[in-house]
Amino acid sequence: MHLISVRDIKKTYVMGKTVVHALRSITLDIQANEYVALMGPSGSGKSTLMNILGCLDTPTAGTYLLKGKDVSRLDDDELAHIRNKEIGFVFQTFNLLPRLTALENVALPLVYAGVSRSEREARAIEVLEAVGLVDRMTHKPNELSGGQRQRVAVARALVNKPSIILADEPTGNLDTKTSVEIMQLFDEIHQQGNTVILVTHEPDIAEHAKRVVYLRDGLIEREALSQEVEESA
Repeated sequence: MHLISVRDIKKTYVMGKTVVHALRSITLDIQANEYVALMGPSGSGKSTLMNILGCLDTPTAGTYLLKGKDVSRLDDDELAHIRNKEIGFVFQTFNLLPRLTALENVALPLVYAGVSRSEREARAIEVLEAVGLVDRMTHKPNELSGGQRQRVAVARALVNKPSIILADEPTGNLDTKTSVEIMQLFDEIHQQGNTVILVTHEPDIAEHAKRVVYLRDGLIEREALSQEVEESA
C-alpha cells in the first residue's frame, strides 16, 4: 500500500468572475520513506498540491488516500486531527511564536495532542538534541540566527513523530552555507525512516531528494530521479 495515493486531483478557485485552475489533474503515489521534491515555476500548483497533501486544504475533485484512508472527504476537525498526528510542517518563514522559547515552540504540537507537561518537555529536548540545538532551548526566536530558527522549526515538525515531513521552500530565507546545513538535516531525517516531501524551485535543493516531480500549469509535466536534475535544470 502506498503511503500517499492521489488520483485525478483538481483544485479550482473562483475569484470574482475569474476561475483559476490551480491543479488540473494530478495523479501521484508516494511510498513510505521516500524523499520527493515538487518543483515548478511560480503558479505551477506545487504549493497548492503541498497544502492538499498536508491536509491544509481539500481538493475540488479527485481522491487523496493517506495510509489507505480517504482524507479528501474529511471535515475540518478530522483534517486537523490527521495533520497533528501524521504530518510535520516546515515553512520558509519558520512560523515560530516570538514570545515562546525554542523549547516551548517545539513542544507546542504536543499541547494540542494532549500530552502531559513532563513528556512534552522530554520529547522536545530529544528532538532539539537531534537538530543540534539543545544548548539554545531557552532562547526566544529573536535571539537565534535564521539557521537556528529553521532548526527549531524542523524540531517542532519532528516532535509528534509524524509519518510525513512537508517542507515548503525550507531554505528560502537562508544563506547558502546555512541552506547546506539545513538540507543535511533533512537528509538525516530521511535516513532515519521519515518520508520527506519538499517544495522548491531551486535545482540544487531538489538534488537532495531521490525523486523529483515537475509541475507546470497544474499538471505533472514529468518526473526524474535526482541525479537527472542537474542535467535537465
